Amino acid sequence: MGRVRTELVKRIAQELVGQYPDKFSKDFENNKKLVDSLTTVSSARLRNKIAGYITRLSTPIEEAQASELEATV
Repeated sequence: MGRVRTELVKRIAQELVGQYPDKFSKDFENNKKLVDSLTTVSSARLRNKIAGYITRLSTPIEEAQASELEATV
């Protein structure tokens, strides 16, 4: 089984993705820098958990968009 993410991590990540849907990607390092600049998270560990969850949320979205582009071409 996987690790459980807290409600705080999920809520912050979903709010950030909702407000800035085009900024986040599958790249964890990029997401980590964006979370750091867009929030006032006090610890690096919490920032990394949020960025990791955003990366996980972004992966299926980008894959779906890529397959849609391939289908139209």
